[in-house]
Amino acid sequence: MKTRALVAGAGGFIGHHMVKSLKKRGYWVRGVDVKPPAYEPTAADEFEILDLRRWADCLQATRAVDECYNFAANMGGIGFITAYKAEIMRDSVLINTHMLEAARTNGIQRFLFMSSACVYPGYRQNVTDLTPLKEEDAYPADAEDGYGWEKLFSERMCRHFYEDYGLRTYVARLHNVYGPFGTYDGGREKSPAAICRKIALARDGGEIEVWGDGRQTRSYCYVDDCVEGISRLMRTEEHEPINLGSDRMVSINELVDIIAGIAGKRVVKRYDPAKPQGVRGRNSDNTRLRRVLGWEPQIPLEEGLARTYRWIREQLVKAGRVPEEVLR
Repeated sequence: MKTRALVAGAGGFIGHHMVKSLKKRGYWVRGVDVKPPAYEPTAADEFEILDLRRWADCLQATRAVDECYNFAANMGGIGFITAYKAEIMRDSVLINTHMLEAARTNGIQRFLFMSSACVYPGYRQNVTDLTPLKEEDAYPADAEDGYGWEKLFSERMCRHFYEDYGLRTYVARLHNVYGPFGTYDGGREKSPAAICRKIALARDGGEIEVWGDGRQTRSYCYVDDCVEGISRLMRTEEHEPINLGSDRMVSINELVDIIAGIAGKRVVKRYDPAKPQGVRGRNSDNTRLRRVLGWEPQIPLEEGLARTYRWIREQLVKAGRVPEEVLR
């Protein structure tokens, strides 16, 4: 008999990829979201349009399934999460509170919560060449204002639902997941997608805007590695938060140079220090990931960015947004 899974947030980037991965593994899958996937049809066995801020919709979503993968959230890149803090916290706390209680009520066996590296304290991320962040470094707490605090609160809810009710909760702290079928414009996009878009639209030798001074550092995880790690985590009995990301740290300047090389273009960086740039540095310590899963992300940054750039450029060409002089 097939395992029945719910993917909440299946209309979004990682949720859409998770649905496809679960189907390949032989699961029966229900997808739910306030919208269908933006770029291709869902692979889910059934897809329901539901607003998971509402208790009744969460009860409906979690019926008759064995596992829940909760990707549903109001979120975006650094420009979005620093501008809409109240909206993000309100919506995501409602979603996570209702989804946990609905999962418990409907007897779900395993519940995955998608947390974020934004839970880590600012005081540990104020230099570019920082020590990689271990899971226990989240405390004493000083999370990213708004978005990060909501994630940290929801992590604690997961812990207490496991301790008090026996709901087997899993928490993955994602580090900058990127790849095809993700948002690449409109204000919610993250840095790899935004830079891919800017370079795809630029002429050879042209100028692109870079937020901050370009020296801020991050690590990036390709979406296929993300869903593989999640699938492996859900087969364990690890109920403490775990980092899920690459431990290769690069600067934004290096990220731009890699993507420009993939595109075969020379670009001039124009820095805008007034734009949001987040913490000065962030990298994942994967010690617990390797111990618990016997695995870590496999896809090199250059390979993942090449796949992502090609897909974003294809979307822009289809939409008629790439100027003729760039296409030539």
